[in-house]
Amino acid sequence: MRKVVYSFLIFGTLSLGGCTLPKMVKMSKEQQLTVTPNPLEVHKDTVAFDMAANLPVKMLKKGTVYTVNTFYKYGSSEVALEPLAFKAEDFPNAKTEQPKATKSFFFPYQPAQKTGTLEVEGVASKGEKTKATPRMPVATGIITTSKLVKPVFFAAYADHGYNNQEELVPVIIPDFIFEQGRSVLRTSEIRAPKGKELDAFIASKNATRTVTITGTHSPEGAERINARLSPDRAAAIEAFYRKQMKKYDYKGKADSINFILKPVIQDWNEFKNVLSSYEGISSEEKAEYLNIINAGGSFEDQERQMKSLKTYRKVFRDVYPKLRTAKTEILVVKDKKTDAEMSVLSKQITQNSVSADTLSFEELMYSATLTPSLEEKAAIYEAATKKGSNWNAHNNLGAVYIAQAIENPSDAASLADKALAQLEIAAKLNDAPEVNANLASVHMIKGNAYAAYSHASKALSAGLQGDNAAGVNGVKGAAEIVKADYAAAVSSTSSATDNADNLFNKGLAQVLSKDYQNALTSFNEAIAKNSGHALAHYGAAVASARLGNADQVVSHITEAAKADPSLKEAALSDLEFAKFATTESFRNALK
Repeated sequence: MRKVVYSFLIFGTLSLGGCTLPKMVKMSKEQQLTVTPNPLEVHKDTVAFDMAANLPVKMLKKGTVYTVNTFYKYGSSEVALEPLAFKAEDFPNAKTEQPKATKSFFFPYQPAQKTGTLEVEGVASKGEKTKATPRMPVATGIITTSKLVKPVFFAAYADHGYNNQEELVPVIIPDFIFEQGRSVLRTSEIRAPKGKELDAFIASKNATRTVTITGTHSPEGAERINARLSPDRAAAIEAFYRKQMKKYDYKGKADSINFILKPVIQDWNEFKNVLSSYEGISSEEKAEYLNIINAGGSFEDQERQMKSLKTYRKVFRDVYPKLRTAKTEILVVKDKKTDAEMSVLSKQITQNSVSADTLSFEELMYSATLTPSLEEKAAIYEAATKKGSNWNAHNNLGAVYIAQAIENPSDAASLADKALAQLEIAAKLNDAPEVNANLASVHMIKGNAYAAYSHASKALSAGLQGDNAAGVNGVKGAAEIVKADYAAAVSSTSSATDNADNLFNKGLAQVLSKDYQNALTSFNEAIAKNSGHALAHYGAAVASARLGNADQVVSHITEAAKADPSLKEAALSDLEFAKFATTESFRNALK
């Protein structure tokens, strides 16, 4: 900040009141007052500054007080600030040392105060007698760069909960049983309920992706036989399936179905599964089979050992047939309405021409994403709010109102009220991150940056992700500039949605953090996103001014005035440009 040291030469007629006081007033011409910052600056709706006062040696006489009264005068009004008093008794060495004191001042900022003067008057007193100096200026005007912050709003939509991608649903056909040592699909199996079930499924022509057929065999028999039985049994089901597809005219569909044959050969897992549920023998007897399996060895040797068990005949009779199978699992494409169908139905629901039950809640929520019209979105989400107590429906309706407020600034206040009503309902149902993100935007629209910051912080700490997180970081960054937390604002805007407004706020936060070169980079990035962004050009002019680059000041202020002519007057009175305001090039840029 610029520091200006004022030494005062006091002129004028002084009232009489003894010799001491006139001498003090006369000596006060050598007092030094330093105001920091100078010019004054507004941050967080407050103008704060420090004033250091050094009095001349021997000025304070025994029993006297010298008071520096400070005023900020603007137009016909003024703000009287707390006095800075030097009591002689507090400075016992005043005959040989300068009495020094520093005091911090602050006052609430009003826009009318932008142009004004910080004035002081000295008052020497002893008892009831006083002598005053004329008022003198010590600082002129207030830098209001922090007020350039661009309020940012963002509509955070909650997930609709609908899966609009292809979903596969498994259909399990009961196992087909084969005779011992054979792989021919018997007529009795085809005519059985499971055969009729498979036939009916094929006849329905469901959209099918895969048919997985697992062929198995019972443990008895040579490996060469079993190695043939399992794949042949799977192939028998495939052949039947393809025959029925031909019967039911699968033209254009048959090639899209992938048949996967999985022969299981000499594997004890299925045997163990069936044995575990078999009630024909005791647990101890089952353990005998498991011990043989777990002991290892060749498959054929293990089966021969089982034959010596007293329960083998029962197991062979009851368990083994269940292992001579072909298992069929079909993955079917879940039947869903098309986007076009849901768009039509959702519109009809909002018009009360069809029942709201025509679409599920998730389908209705999803259909709102299919239209670009905010008005249509609002109608759909309003219909969704009537399908039970669902926080995301109220949240998304509130989000639409925020989006409408962004598009229609003149109606922003009323739309913010409508959004708030929905979001308060949503918050009662679920204090979700998306709800707090939207509450942040609503409060920013209403001009309450502190409430906006609170909700934005809550949303992010609760784990808000993706575009919603980037959007609310922009809101949070703008609020942090208002709060004068500039370092945090740089961090938030760096994580915000990559648009011109957020980049401008990032640059502004960097200016206010005295990081002028990076600020200029951010402003230029905002301009690259939107060449007509008047504030980005204005901010670049401010950063250039603080860097002392006169050419860039003129270049950017010219573009700012082109994009927004109202900035001409603002620039002429802006103390950021005080060093350049009298130059011909600067004045010409604002003509």
